[in-house]
Amino acid sequence: MADEPIDQLQGMTPLEYAKTETLDSLSKMSEIGLVHTIPEGMKPGSDTANLSVLGYDPKKYYSGRSPLEALSIGINMKDTDIAIRCNIVTITEDDVPFEEKTIIDHSADEIGTEECAVLLNAVKAELQNEEFQFYVGTSYRHCLIWNKGQVVELTPPHDVLTQKIGSYLPEEPTLQRMMRRSYEILVNHPVNIERKKKGLHPANCCWFWGAGTRPLLSDFTAKTGKKGLMISAVDLLKGIAKGAGMDTAIVPGANGGLHTNYEGKAQAAIDGLLMGGYDFAYIHLEAPDEMGHQGSAEKKVQSIENFDSRIIKNVFEGMNASGEDYRLLVLPDHPTPVRVRTHTSDSVPYMLYDSTVPRKETWNYNEKEAKASGHYFANGFEIIDYLFSR
Repeated sequence: MADEPIDQLQGMTPLEYAKTETLDSLSKMSEIGLVHTIPEGMKPGSDTANLSVLGYDPKKYYSGRSPLEALSIGINMKDTDIAIRCNIVTITEDDVPFEEKTIIDHSADEIGTEECAVLLNAVKAELQNEEFQFYVGTSYRHCLIWNKGQVVELTPPHDVLTQKIGSYLPEEPTLQRMMRRSYEILVNHPVNIERKKKGLHPANCCWFWGAGTRPLLSDFTAKTGKKGLMISAVDLLKGIAKGAGMDTAIVPGANGGLHTNYEGKAQAAIDGLLMGGYDFAYIHLEAPDEMGHQGSAEKKVQSIENFDSRIIKNVFEGMNASGEDYRLLVLPDHPTPVRVRTHTSDSVPYMLYDSTVPRKETWNYNEKEAKASGHYFANGFEIIDYLFSR
């Protein structure tokens, strides 16, 4: 959700520009500030950043992105396995050598899981063997397990949008061969022919990235004394939760895109806290990140307004109606600026509301005013202890 000032938005960030009535009201009763979620020297990503927000120092606990997603999918990784994220992306279909093609969409227009599974299974039918195993995930996000493999340097597709892919292909020859072959399998697949007729981006190439080894997270309840519930549409967050011993809520219609079940996520948190016996609910919304990757300021603003009016408002009203005391922490995991269409390591704004001691402030919740507040956490993994402290 965090971003930079954008000319299209009158020099404001999407968070400043968006109509966020609930967040603006809450901010007057809350502490705001900045928190740095990406440790020095680590790449910015949802993996390292969400580990930080949940209280896990990435320098200690991070073993790669895809292994966390493998946990969510239900893959029982061996110590010798390497997990690799397998996006099915859109690259140009012009008549040039493969390495001169350009990647234009890391999510193939946010393709649905059912449709994308058909494509992955076509790749799997030809390329899967004892060494490489493919697993269906969510939407365009899938998993490859490399038996007795190695952690190799691989480039996230959202880091090289609009660029020729040749310089970013895997140096490992088998992985590169499979990526090249996947394009040949998918480019004229009936699913993609139909997508192009509908004006949608074809999901025409596997892209491998995020390699890592089996993760070992300490138990969340043992670490914090709180029973936690994860509410997310994406495998990464569900995998972190599983590795940390947290439960995961299944919300029908939650898909990781702009048109997701916002109200269902809010209700899952309320139900978990008031009736499910949970002390802590973690609502993760992917839409602002995806709209940043798409480079759409307009859609990013829309996603923030949806977040405000359909999640924050419902949680705030539902908890207030219950009469229970509670704390509410709002923050992005990392910035995904529309200008660069990928993640950055800049600090993000947080807002902490405590129903027992509402403050009286004049500020709004956004990047600029959070910085001006003077409140700052240099270590993102400490913010959850602050949330739980009295």
